Amino acid sequence: MSKFESLRSGGARIYRAPGRVNLIGEHTDYNDGFVMPAAIDLYTHVAIEPRDDRTLSIHSEDFSESVEFDLDEPAPRASGHWSDYVRGVAVILEHAGYKLRGANLAIKSDVPIGAGLSSSAAIEVAAGLAMLENSGIEIDRVELAKLCRQTENEFVGMRCGIMDQFISCCGKAGTALMLDCRSLEYRLLPIPSHARLVICNTMVKHELAASEYSTRRAECEEAVRQFAAWLPGVLALRDVTLDDFTSFGGDLSDALMRRCRHVIRENARVAETAMAFELGDIDALGPLMAESHRSLRDDYQVSCEELDVMVELASQVEGVYGSRMTGGGFGGCTINLVKADRVAQFTESITRGYQQATGILPQVIVCSAAGGARRISRAQTNRLTLEE
Repeated sequence: MSKFESLRSGGARIYRAPGRVNLIGEHTDYNDGFVMPAAIDLYTHVAIEPRDDRTLSIHSEDFSESVEFDLDEPAPRASGHWSDYVRGVAVILEHAGYKLRGANLAIKSDVPIGAGLSSSAAIEVAAGLAMLENSGIEIDRVELAKLCRQTENEFVGMRCGIMDQFISCCGKAGTALMLDCRSLEYRLLPIPSHARLVICNTMVKHELAASEYSTRRAECEEAVRQFAAWLPGVLALRDVTLDDFTSFGGDLSDALMRRCRHVIRENARVAETAMAFELGDIDALGPLMAESHRSLRDDYQVSCEELDVMVELASQVEGVYGSRMTGGGFGGCTINLVKADRVAQFTESITRGYQQATGILPQVIVCSAAGGARRISRAQTNRLTLEE
């Protein structure tokens, strides 16, 4: 019997948090911009039972490893291990004044790791919610998202925006979520019932992904410094209008000009996409998603050959409303909005075409927009076991 099943059978509480896709609004979150993610019905599950001491004993089914941490350790640091995401959440929660109780945790996930579907945020949010409720602490979901993002930024060392943690906490079934990453105001946008979210995993992740992400963020910060010298009040690229860019963008280096052009226009595309959803004009999404992908490829320069092939193949299939890369780039996945009655044809065509073009068998995942993190019932934990 697995550790997860042992805890579950013993009456442990089970929590889950979803992964996510981002329909549009890429690399805008850390620029205080707008994004439109949807939580998906791929989850990280955490089984938890209390202990009488201040030890966290954590087991990962996916890595077949167990680790222990003392919550009273004076100066905990990240080690580059998968457990940093759980340990880091505990450290940040304690620093924020939430006194945690020791616990035994077992973690299992069906969110693909390294595919750009936010497996890290899912484990942070699921573990954070589990540890808090295990300690008798209730927390607002937005506050939990902030603390999990702080974990990633300050403990793990990944300077991501808040999108991933926010949608994992606050997603709602059947909807995408348009988020203002500065104010954290958001609105829910129903996804039409005749459309399906289909993820196409290229099955590649190029080594330069992490370093180039950091480079792009640094480039945006440098562009902000330059714009702020010309336009007092500019705190992020979110504050630079298209007119501002037209007036001053020519004084930037070519690389900075490209990065700014992507972010400024991508924010506008998010607003246009939200309007299309609200009007029920799903056909308008295709050009917007195509423009987003071209901008990520040519201006932000975070795509790769495999992603471009996948998007091009999707554009040739009947019944596809729109397709683009999703996530940080340099591999990972595309997100495709596909007519429900064309999903089987789409899957067959993409699988065949991508394998012929690259020699790689892709993973195609048909998913639904899901709700955010929560404790699940005993009946649901029984179904979880049956599905394994």
